[in-house]
Amino acid sequence: MKELTQIDNYQLLNRELAAHDPWGLDANPFERERHTQMLQLSLAHGSISNALEVGCAAGAFTVQLAPHCKRLTVMDIVPHAIERTRQRMKDPPHIKWIVSDVQQFSSDELFDLIVVAEVLYYVGEIAEMRLAVRNMVRTLAPGGHLVFGSARDANCRRWGHVAGAETVIAILNETLIEVERLECRGESANEDCLLARFRKPGSVS
Repeated sequence: MKELTQIDNYQLLNRELAAHDPWGLDANPFERERHTQMLQLSLAHGSISNALEVGCAAGAFTVQLAPHCKRLTVMDIVPHAIERTRQRMKDPPHIKWIVSDVQQFSSDELFDLIVVAEVLYYVGEIAEMRLAVRNMVRTLAPGGHLVFGSARDANCRRWGHVAGAETVIAILNETLIEVERLECRGESANEDCLLARFRKPGSVS
């Protein structure tokens, strides 16, 4: 299968987000279980003062994460994703909304939790995935946690992407410490992802 370019991926995201329930994130039992596991990992280290969600889609996970955060920044490259999630959430005051590419995102504040799931295989080549990881790690507070989730390498490559979970987990392990890993599987071959929680070395100030 032909590998998808960044432009292809952006157009694909826009088309898929036009659906009522893109990717079955609300209705699919596999997706609900994946979000349950993601929330479990996100809450494993206690209260969340300042979190960043990278890639909100239509807000299916945002509605679960937001009540546990004192402050939450939601970032997505697709404006329609932000619009849909804001409407769904009724725009609570503790959430900040940003339209940005994960490779270009910058922040003056540090986050004690970053959640990035089913996002990084859209950024393009492995070098671009590495840049996105480096950019996120830069905004993670010492002692903070990053929760990552993705379809496995084999499925991502079958869909036309360069790589998936195993590749990105290896990149994350270059600068962060892997604390916990979970597997989530559904009924179809496409429903197979890895979830992992990482900690940034150092102590939270």
